[in-house]
Amino acid sequence: MSLPPLVEPAEELSIDEVRRYSRHLIIPDVGMTGQKRLKNAKVLVIGAGGLGSPALLYLAAAGVGTLGIAEFDEVDESNLQRQIIHGQSDIGKPKAISAKESIAETNPLVNVVLHNERLDNDNVMGIFEQYDLIVDGTDNFATRYLVNDAAVLLGKPYVWGSIYRFDGQASVFWAEHGPCYRCLYPEPPPPGMVPSCAEGGVLGVLCASIGAIQVNEAIKLLTGIGEPLLGKLMIYDALEMEYRKLAVRKDPGCAICGDNPTVTELIDYETFCGAISDEAADAAADATISVATLEHWLKERDNGERDFVLVDVREPNEYEINKIPGSVLIPKGEFLNGDALGEMPSDKPVVLHCKSGARSAEVLAVLKGAGFADSVHVGGGVVAWVNQIDPSQPSY
Repeated sequence: MSLPPLVEPAEELSIDEVRRYSRHLIIPDVGMTGQKRLKNAKVLVIGAGGLGSPALLYLAAAGVGTLGIAEFDEVDESNLQRQIIHGQSDIGKPKAISAKESIAETNPLVNVVLHNERLDNDNVMGIFEQYDLIVDGTDNFATRYLVNDAAVLLGKPYVWGSIYRFDGQASVFWAEHGPCYRCLYPEPPPPGMVPSCAEGGVLGVLCASIGAIQVNEAIKLLTGIGEPLLGKLMIYDALEMEYRKLAVRKDPGCAICGDNPTVTELIDYETFCGAISDEAADAAADATISVATLEHWLKERDNGERDFVLVDVREPNEYEINKIPGSVLIPKGEFLNGDALGEMPSDKPVVLHCKSGARSAEVLAVLKGAGFADSVHVGGGVVAWVNQIDPSQPSY
């Protein structure tokens, strides 16, 4: 359904603005009034990463008057494959500052407001209140539910996007006029079920495709043109070059925007989403070793003073990037389906590791449940190994 414009138009455009935005001004649906609305708009972009990078650049180029950037991370070399707002010279720099500098090159007429902090229950409401529209470029479920709930409680619309490998999704959520994120996803997936982009990867250009859709929806909402993706889920398959739209209905039983909401204030989102399952947390509670301990154990194994099997539960393509010497690769899925259990020794301990410790904790729970009581896993995984023990290896 069409919606009225989200913001009132600014009083005027300067001569410089007319020259800059002339290709917008000659579109009848946008015109002078639409461009003045963009100038008067205040949009918050959460994250200056894969989705936030193209979103920020195109919102700035379109002439959105005030852009907020909520980002607390620093630029890493692995970001540059997709996060086009940053460059080689920005490595190690706060992403928010790097993004602001790039926006200034794209459009110096835009006012940029930095929120160089992690969004949480204490600051999200105060930050959101300053803006007309939220563009969500987050990459974890805890923050997505936080963003949704804060937007619903404040009556703010927001444009959501998600990316993974070759697949992307986008939608508009606005509880006052349609469904919210919880109507589509009432509960987060089980911990460890959906890998993050850091674990599963993402095609760099996919970020541009979904980020551009988000900006398109933002412009439509701000200016009141077209049919926004409210009540619709856009699904993009980059390999098949196929777009699909699915209807999303407002759920009368939704926990926050339904007829009888049970969520009436912000909750503990880390607990709600859970980084790892309760079983994995219990298994790892007294069975986690550091990479320094592992290094010592490996030396003892080489000297014949200790015997154990070191198992890497990542995927084969990850194992090709870096590895802990002396490990054998058995992907997590082979433990979950039971195929790997017969390969585990009964006469020596098993030491598990993955990229960061989450997947190995899940496998640890499986092993302990199967009777391998002496099993342990490595906290921090190969990331900690590269950072603390062997920085000559690449990270990812």
